[in-house]
Amino acid sequence: MPVLSYQLYSSRNFSGLEQTCDMLARAGYEAVEPYGALLAQPDTLARAVEENDLRVPSAHVNLAELEADPDRFIALAARLGIRTYYAPYVLPDQRPTDGAGWREFGARLDRAGAPLREAGLGFGWHNHDFEFVPTADGVVPMEAILQGGPDLEWEADIAWIIRGGADPYDWIARHADRITAAHVKDIAPAGEKTDEDGWADPGTGVLDWPALYAALGRTKAGILVMEHDNPSDDARFARAGVALNAGLEA
Repeated sequence: MPVLSYQLYSSRNFSGLEQTCDMLARAGYEAVEPYGALLAQPDTLARAVEENDLRVPSAHVNLAELEADPDRFIALAARLGIRTYYAPYVLPDQRPTDGAGWREFGARLDRAGAPLREAGLGFGWHNHDFEFVPTADGVVPMEAILQGGPDLEWEADIAWIIRGGADPYDWIARHADRITAAHVKDIAPAGEKTDEDGWADPGTGVLDWPALYAALGRTKAGILVMEHDNPSDDARFARAGVALNAGLEA
């Protein structure tokens, strides 16, 4: 079965890292996925996960930082047990505007991941919604990224695919061999949860998670990462993620 993980970005506005990891371990998580800012404090991160018997199979990494010092992240992977890094974002003013540009961006990602792959690690891209909006020349950026970076893995954020106006089942089926992790995030019904940016706890929104889990089961996804971009209560969200996962695995 896939590892149940938790994107620590979901708890960035709440208690400290050690308290968060304690809460997650008590809730039933076996792993966490740190983001870039936490990788900058490796001692604190290592202590928090070790004291709570949590694994760190994946992490988000800033692309420019990886390009500047890949050895730093290789060493961190050895220390924390990270097996795969995913670059999670590119700022709007740095995004290509046509298909050729997005293919070159995919190639850039591939080059950045080469030292990691040589060290036995995986590397890929984590999507948002903008990758599914066609450019002026009709190219879908996500397709171009995967074409330009043939060695890239993909951490598929299902809710962002939907917010981008795309069909998640089509994308999952066509790129099953590239998807090595997935973000489990839910969308609230229209007009609800506006204080949480329209996101919902997993299993309480509009996404059909039984069908989506079945689709993801036909991919290489070995990690399912619970995420909520702006929860009003991270402990409530964390418990909902465990409950959804347990119900679907039963």
